[in-house]
Amino acid sequence: AFGVIADIQYADAEDGYDYSGGRRRYYRQSLRLLQDAVAAWRAEGPPLAFVLQLGDCIDGLNARAGQAERAARRVLAALAPLAVPVHHAWGNHELYNFSRESLARTALGARPAGAAPGPPGRECHAYHFGAAPGLRVVVLDAYDVSVLGSEAGSPRHREALRLLRGKNHNEDLNSPAGLKEPRFVEFNGGFSQAQLDWFDEVLRFSDDNQEKVIVMGHLPIHPDASDPVSLAWNYEDALSVIHSHGCVVCVLAGHLHDGGYCLDSHGVHHLTLEGVIETPPESNAFGTIYVYEDKMVLKGRGRTSDKVMHF
Repeated sequence: AFGVIADIQYADAEDGYDYSGGRRRYYRQSLRLLQDAVAAWRAEGPPLAFVLQLGDCIDGLNARAGQAERAARRVLAALAPLAVPVHHAWGNHELYNFSRESLARTALGARPAGAAPGPPGRECHAYHFGAAPGLRVVVLDAYDVSVLGSEAGSPRHREALRLLRGKNHNEDLNSPAGLKEPRFVEFNGGFSQAQLDWFDEVLRFSDDNQEKVIVMGHLPIHPDASDPVSLAWNYEDALSVIHSHGCVVCVLAGHLHDGGYCLDSHGVHHLTLEGVIETPPESNAFGTIYVYEDKMVLKGRGRTSDKVMHF
């Protein structure tokens, strides 16, 4: 069993609203909802093996207030009583608060003991680990190619900006208005070829060793488990890698605060978790996933519904 939670986006700030002005965000309450989730997970029996935090654990408001490190410490302190590994995906809000280089030096960038590193020769927050006999988890870096988190003018930044401007001609690069491919906005990102090649090798290893694989990352990679704006830039490439193997049973993502789900044409479950940040204080949004030989069972809390995912 393991825990899942997404888009906490904690900030020590009064409630606010999203960019559209129509969706309330509970910045300060989100930490209490995380603490409630931790208390529920600690009461689970048998104990959880680990927790997957699917990105955006602190909000970009913290950067503007000079509170990024303090906010991250408070989130990590809330998770500490679990006393099990917590695997952190990087989302856009982590990269509003920290550069990639500085984020890698925090606990949010740590690779837990026993995890195998991502693609050689490229700084990338991707890794994989054996979760149990016959079960592997792969953590993907959905902002490997992104204008966020890298220094303006650096080769990495120039590469991402060139790609983004080729698809998005709006003055505001966070606006999807009028785009044929509305996912090409600044708050999204994509996967480098180096990461995709590495991902392909990991899945080949799991095929050869008859493992089942769970994939996690911040951005959804299937359009039926997302809206058109919230997808990874080159989600088709990641899907192509997955579909060329038989081992992946589930892809877990965040980013889309309403959540989403689909079973794709290759029998892979795509589960997008609801965001804590837009969850009213009297509710919550997290879950526990129990893995069996032939299925995964999600026990959801609050806005997150129960689900049985056969494979």
